[in-house]
Amino acid sequence: MIQDPLKTQFKVKGVVVITTAMLTFITAWQAASIVLCDFASSAFYAGGIAMGAFGPAFPWYILGVMLFAGLLMMMYIESCSMFTRGGVFPVVNAGLGENAAKAAAAAILFDFTLTGPISGLSAGHYLSGLINSVLRAIHLPFELPNETVAVIFALLVTLYFWYQNVKGIEDSSDKSRKIIRFSMVICLILFVWAGITLFLKDNIVLPPFKPQLNEGSLGWASQFTFMQKIGFLGVLVAMGHSVLALSGLETFAQVFREIEYPKIQNLKKAALIVFLFALLFTGGLTFLSSLIIPPDLIASEYHDNLLAGLAMHLSGPNFLKLIMQGAVVLAGVAMLAGAVNTSIIGANGIMNRVAETGILTDWFRKIHKKYGTTYHIINMICLMQVGVILLSGGKLYLIGQAYAFGVLWSFVLEMTSLVILRFKNREQKRGFMMPFNIKFDHYYIPLGGAFVVLVVVMLAVVNLFTKKVATVAGFSFAALFFLVFHISQRLNAKKANDIFEEGHREKLNQTEVEDIAKGLADIVGEKRILVPVKNPENLYHLEEVLKGVNDEDTEIIVLYAKTLDTWSVGKTRQASAVDEQELFTKVILIAEKYGLTVHPLLVKCNDYSYAVAQVALAAKVKEIIMGVSGSFGANDQLERLVMAWGAVQQNQAPNEKVSMVAKIIWEGREVSYKF
Repeated sequence: MIQDPLKTQFKVKGVVVITTAMLTFITAWQAASIVLCDFASSAFYAGGIAMGAFGPAFPWYILGVMLFAGLLMMMYIESCSMFTRGGVFPVVNAGLGENAAKAAAAAILFDFTLTGPISGLSAGHYLSGLINSVLRAIHLPFELPNETVAVIFALLVTLYFWYQNVKGIEDSSDKSRKIIRFSMVICLILFVWAGITLFLKDNIVLPPFKPQLNEGSLGWASQFTFMQKIGFLGVLVAMGHSVLALSGLETFAQVFREIEYPKIQNLKKAALIVFLFALLFTGGLTFLSSLIIPPDLIASEYHDNLLAGLAMHLSGPNFLKLIMQGAVVLAGVAMLAGAVNTSIIGANGIMNRVAETGILTDWFRKIHKKYGTTYHIINMICLMQVGVILLSGGKLYLIGQAYAFGVLWSFVLEMTSLVILRFKNREQKRGFMMPFNIKFDHYYIPLGGAFVVLVVVMLAVVNLFTKKVATVAGFSFAALFFLVFHISQRLNAKKANDIFEEGHREKLNQTEVEDIAKGLADIVGEKRILVPVKNPENLYHLEEVLKGVNDEDTEIIVLYAKTLDTWSVGKTRQASAVDEQELFTKVILIAEKYGLTVHPLLVKCNDYSYAVAQVALAAKVKEIIMGVSGSFGANDQLERLVMAWGAVQQNQAPNEKVSMVAKIIWEGREVSYKF
């Protein structure tokens, strides 16, 4: 009996599923929700901390910071349009060099390390305040210790989101979306009720604009007479104490990698959602709180739970106000807990950008076998946050005083780099440019960008002299992490040099499965396209597929058929010399650029065309789209695929045979054949 040659010579010899840190993408709304869980959550604590720093004028400055955030977000959109894997490190590295980039990354890591604890502790304070209000309402003679409850709650939330982020961003971003939706409803109710309360109020007194600076808020500046005058410098000092409300904007750049197609348009939508919600929620509710709650009560009783105080000072029966306080606390606890999640996502993104240049050793970049996340980095971030929570003892103002160093100095370096890149990389394509530019010769002189840089530099310099705790703690932390980066880079010098010469290599997990069907088990969509790839420098056809596909109803399988021997029908050939890590790195970067999901698959085989046909049949694809071969002409490629397709279908029943279209695409040309 003659054996079936397909089952002997040409059958696929092994199937490998490729996983990495990011192959799925999120909507503009999900991206905005991730940012808002951090950025807008400052509404629950920024006003109270600012009140403690410079008195009743705080709502004006919180509102001003929220308006300035709109300009910063436009700068971030320009940044993201230049770097798909954006954020402070790539931008500063391109504009000011590697050492400045390491310093900027260390500074923003300090911000993220504090963001999680201050958010978790604030949520704990709101929860404790609500429980104590209920205890007083039912006349029970005891209260919970606020700081202890805050510490326990913050620890639990940090551990929960540690687990969620190890599982992956898509899972955690869906939770952020639900949190923001609920918070929007509570925000609207609170706005309407507060408006009614103001309408019924006999007289409305606007808060003063002049800040009341004291020795604590002036810091070292109290030694300089000229800085004690409440003029322009006084305004800058007050703005500097309000800048903690800007925390979370760096996450805006970190999630750009995960935003779905079309990326820039979706980023603009996310930015608009973030700006409007934060302006109304943080700026608006902080201002309403100052109009309704007496300033002495804000300073003494509601500095740690300002919006709960707003709920309790609305017009109406006490039981309704208590219900409203409960709703505010529930929204606050959910959003502040979400800010813990956002801080982990942001810090993880920063560390991954640093790792991609070879500065960090492979230990940091190790991928979780099941979830494909950089779990060593996530573990390290969460351990630091747990340490901050325990050291704070539950005192929000202490962390608030240390805040803003990282966010301000990262802004200084990143925004300065963006302005420099207008001249240094003037030919680089930008999907968006910060408004207010003057065109001169081949340059776009960024007047708007220069204004933003001037403001953040002034705020950062003033904060150096006025925020002692932030300056000392921030410089110490940044210096420590800069040292970690430096030592790791020295230990990883050979790998860093390879990355410099060969380009970034994505950290991949390769999991062997028994057959093709198991390799395709996670693909659920009915419409499927198979895109075979062979050469990392010949992926034009993959880009063309990604430009025109609808991600909602189409699954894209990217196949590398790796030949194992030197024998083929009618000729000899060398075993494949393609570096699959380099190949799949390019595939992943292209997928991220277009924001579309792909499913990488590697099969080991004796013949390329037969392997493509077998995978196409097993996956029940509608199309095979290939690039032109460097060894054969397009017609020869199609002929080989036709022969292989006929062979793999020979054992199929007539009603099981599959119709399919094969295309070969290269620049300016296309050939196709319908099977």
